[in-house]
Amino acid sequence: MFVGADHTTEGFCNMNSASFTVAIDGPAAAGKGTISKAVAAYFGFSHLDTGLLYRAVGAKVLSGMDALKAAQTLEVADLNSPNLRSPDVAQAASRVAVDVDVRAALVAFQRQFAVRDGGAVLDGRDIATVICVDADVKLFVTASPTKRAKRRMDELNANGIELAFSDVLADVEARDKRDRERATAPLKCADDAVMLDTTHLTADEAIARAIKYIMAARS
Repeated sequence: MFVGADHTTEGFCNMNSASFTVAIDGPAAAGKGTISKAVAAYFGFSHLDTGLLYRAVGAKVLSGMDALKAAQTLEVADLNSPNLRSPDVAQAASRVAVDVDVRAALVAFQRQFAVRDGGAVLDGRDIATVICVDADVKLFVTASPTKRAKRRMDELNANGIELAFSDVLADVEARDKRDRERATAPLKCADDAVMLDTTHLTADEAIARAIKYIMAARS
């Protein structure tokens, strides 16, 4: 179960000298998940897709549970639910993410994960700006809405979900607007983050650039 935390607390994630924290933020389908997993594997770091926390809460809300209760009673096993990548859950996750109390209930777990021995990679919307403001490396992964919608559609199709491209693009743009305009921890690039635009990059190229940035920071 995740423990609640005061959402006003500053995010200090590198208090442990044995840890190395990589914070990766960005909008949906920009490639941050692919990059984060590859970076974690390359350096032997642990990886946390923080968006799954909100998706898991969103899934519980869709089943009828109160959002705050869902966040406070979330179990690690909930992150393995096979329906967390569905469009309905994605929309629910984006909606519950604007709830200050829900966010507070999930902050402590993320910060504890970030300082584990051996290094950690966390990807999400507010890792560098709220959760881990002192991360060793901060990346903001982005791409054009059209490119991101194409990637999302390909992902959905691969999972047997057929949607019109116009609907997927509208969903991406709606999530962008909601994430950027929310009052609490809006999606934005941290002032000291490196922006990585993947619009015209292959996955391998984007991963290579991220690894290069991290290696420079570790040297």
